[in-house]
Formats: sequence, structure tokens, C-alpha cells
Amino acid sequence: MSSSFLRLTSVNVHIDGIGKVLIERSDKAKRLSISVRPLKGVRVAVPPHISFEKAEQLIYTKTDWIKEHQARMQQHEQQLTVYDGSTEFKTKYHTLRLLTHAQYSMRCVIQDGYINVFYPAHKDVRDADVQKFIRQSIEEGYRKEAKQYLPGRVAYFADKFGFEYQNVFIKSAKSRWGSCSHTNNINLNLHLMRLPDALCDYVILHELAHTVEKNHGPGFWKLLDSICGNAKGLDKKLKAYRISIF
Repeated sequence: MSSSFLRLTSVNVHIDGIGKVLIERSDKAKRLSISVRPLKGVRVAVPPHISFEKAEQLIYTKTDWIKEHQARMQQHEQQLTVYDGSTEFKTKYHTLRLLTHAQYSMRCVIQDGYINVFYPAHKDVRDADVQKFIRQSIEEGYRKEAKQYLPGRVAYFADKFGFEYQNVFIKSAKSRWGSCSHTNNINLNLHLMRLPDALCDYVILHELAHTVEKNHGPGFWKLLDSICGNAKGLDKKLKAYRISIF
């Protein structure tokens, strides 16, 4: 293998029986690791000191594991909603409304309890670009709702259980429902608005508990259990939800 290949930050390889695999250099990775995620596919994270050649060898030794997880990934991807005229879709505070107009562009207007998505009359609503815009519009609806709802919910629980925190930030993270910084800023994913109320509250309480216990040791789970009960059970239920699937 040439040295120029080793300098690559990422490469896509085709593996028989699996398909496309992204091999990607990661400064954060401490060891070779494979992930299989809905909408993202198969990725191998490669630490700086390991060659892409070794990464490719790992894929071949883990073929059965990858195929098993690809099957699960496809099941999750099939849960993606296809939005059309018959779709009844509601967020916590808004109803989706799909409307055609005589323009070539797409537009979203969120007001009066509706997420109004305007798309060109000559296009099929099921076209990939229209579906993508609808999903972006829904996400914008969730963002507005999250900013309206989540900070107040954090303040309520902090007051109820005696936690102190700095600020609440609403983000569109791809892999985390929430996080707590070392300075006790609470970061919450706008997609919390999609969760059942009990799980949304659990994530908020989870991050507030991190203002006191910075790791996931026994002290953390004991504290979390004392304020929400059955913390591990709620955490398991949360894993059934995918941030990117709605």
C-alpha cells in the first residue's frame, strides 16, 4: 500500500456481501471500531497510528456481525415516514400541512399551529428533494417548540430537586439526546420534542444529575434513581428511539 493512501482522511471501499463501507481517520478513536447506523451505513473509525489496510482486514473478520446489524439498520430505515397528502403528522404543538404553489422553490411557514410546507405544483410530493425539505421543515418546527418548552422544564426540575446549572442550549446533535458541560451548561437535542413526555423528562433529569455527578458511576445512578426512579429502565427505553428516524 502506498504512503499516499495512508495519508487519506477517509476512503469508501466496496465489500462483497456488505456493500459500501466508509473507512475514516479519527483523532478521537483509541482503537479500530465499526458502527452500523441508519441513514449513515457502515463506518470504521481508525486511530492515527493504524493503517487503513488493517481497518479493511477488520471488516472481513466482522462480516457476520456487520450483516446482522445491517438487517436491524434497514428495519429502522423502513420506519422513516413518507409524507404525502394522506399523512396525518402532528408535533407537540403543530400540525403538518402540505400545500402546492405555482413557484419553483420550496417554502416553509410555521404559524397558527401549523407547519405549512409549500412545494411546486409540478413536482411529486414523494420526490426525494421534497421529502428532504419536509423533514427539514418539521425539524424547524421541533426547534421552535424545543426553545419554547425545554428551558422551562429544566428550570422546573432544577427548582424541584435543588440542582444548579448555567444555561440551556438547544442543538441538533446527531447522536446525543443531551449533555452537560463541565461548567454545568445543559445541552438538549431539539428531537427531545419527539419523545414521550416521561423519556423527555428522563433526559433532562439525567443531564441535571451530571451537574453533581460528572460520570456514570454508581453515585450517578443512585442520584438519578432517587429523582426519577427506575433510571436504568428508562435509559433502556430511550435506546429504542433513533434521533434521525421520524
